[in-house]
Amino acid sequence: MAAKTSSADVIVVGGGNAALCAALAAREAAVPVLLLEKAPASQRGGNSFFTAGGFRFAHGGLDDLRKDVIPDLTPGEAASVDLPPYTEENFYDDLMRLTENLSDPDLADTLVSRSRPTVVWMRRHGIRWIPMFGRQSYKVGDRHRFWGGLSVEAVGGGPGLVQALYDRATQLGVEVRYETKAVRLLVDDQGAIRGLVCRGPEGFAEVEARAVVLAAGGFEANPEWRARYLGKDWELARVRGTRHNTGDGIRMALEIGAQPYGHWSSCHAVAWDLNAPPFGDRKVGDLFQKHSYPLGIVVNLRGERFVDEGADYRSYTYAKYGREILQQPQRAAFQIFDQKVVAILREEYRIREVTKAEAGTIEELAKKLEIDPEGLVRTVREFNAAVQPGEFNPAILDGKGTKGITPPKSNWALPLDSPPYVGYGVTCGITFTFGGLRINTGAQVLDTEDRPIPGLYAAGELVGGLFYENYPGGSGLMAGAVFGRLAGESAATHAKALSPPYS
Repeated sequence: MAAKTSSADVIVVGGGNAALCAALAAREAAVPVLLLEKAPASQRGGNSFFTAGGFRFAHGGLDDLRKDVIPDLTPGEAASVDLPPYTEENFYDDLMRLTENLSDPDLADTLVSRSRPTVVWMRRHGIRWIPMFGRQSYKVGDRHRFWGGLSVEAVGGGPGLVQALYDRATQLGVEVRYETKAVRLLVDDQGAIRGLVCRGPEGFAEVEARAVVLAAGGFEANPEWRARYLGKDWELARVRGTRHNTGDGIRMALEIGAQPYGHWSSCHAVAWDLNAPPFGDRKVGDLFQKHSYPLGIVVNLRGERFVDEGADYRSYTYAKYGREILQQPQRAAFQIFDQKVVAILREEYRIREVTKAEAGTIEELAKKLEIDPEGLVRTVREFNAAVQPGEFNPAILDGKGTKGITPPKSNWALPLDSPPYVGYGVTCGITFTFGGLRINTGAQVLDTEDRPIPGLYAAGELVGGLFYENYPGGSGLMAGAVFGRLAGESAATHAKALSPPYS
């Protein structure tokens, strides 16, 4: 039997970007907030810590961003940048295109319309932003040309984002309890939230609350749920981020009648270093990822290509190609490049913890990587012969593709003919799951009859209905912040409205 040890007006379950935005928004409304972080303080931050801190949001281009998002950009820096507008229509269309028009229109519209105001709100809370020069631009001539709609990141990436949010939460008086796992939601006779049971260092306890915000991530770190919902071999995928996202928030809500929603058999999964550990490494962070594949070719152990590496900008394909790698023999793939592009590979290709080989011939490279030599030599020969003429430009969809091979390469196709050749071994790294809870545009959790559960709100990766099949890069953190802010505002309003009067 859990002891009643404390109470709070609003409890936030989770410790990443969405949870912290909820906590900040609720504190802005002057209600007491308790944040429960399952991880110890040394592992706080959820999946947000393991990101690059990139946020996709609608804006009017560089001049617009310099007003109130990146005002620190110097005139000299600004003069060297081509950063086109990314309108609300662009954002909405990208989201719908990549999710095969399955994204919930109301949630999608809320995400898009509130994206820029939320970024500005976060800046007021101490989050500083900078252009993503190293990851979302190529230097063409003397100018940095941004591409793919994702242009801005938090200073310090994911770790910097998490630190700044916790600093602000402390400043505003949010109480944080580490190593405290939410176990069960408590409801009254009318089905309204009255608190929860948690388990901390001293055991189980009840905490009374007027509202609860669930922002504890998806179930990507739960191998049994991955196998159950995602399918064969998903229990073998590496987890890119925290080991603590095991679906606790989703489970608790479903137990009191919340509605499951979204694409439960799909997830965000990427090319991840072949020898990365089972869970995220806080020292290496997101640098186990390997996202320069549009500049080369990707093959399996048989030496066969299996995806169109140039189908679209990296930020529109990387989240779905992880599952393609998982389906290959031994869940392994290899990215092959020659010297024409080595200098413009992303920073993660130059870390010490990398599975890499280099050789003077394709056959020798295959042997070093333990790829079938005949298969790789044949693939490269056929690929080189299929490359069509045209001008290579990595900053645009240049249309420089192949002809007569399957799968094609639609853009950025260059023959592999400039040794030494380099190859990188990758596997599938799962980021977060797409299935979760159904919410409305006020971030209220809905029950199976589409009615709001009084006092229950949700944000972040455990919300279903936004992402199906695929994902535009940077929209996960943005969705967490948008709906986290909404959840915190709504929870505070609910708490104030309850009797006895709020004091």
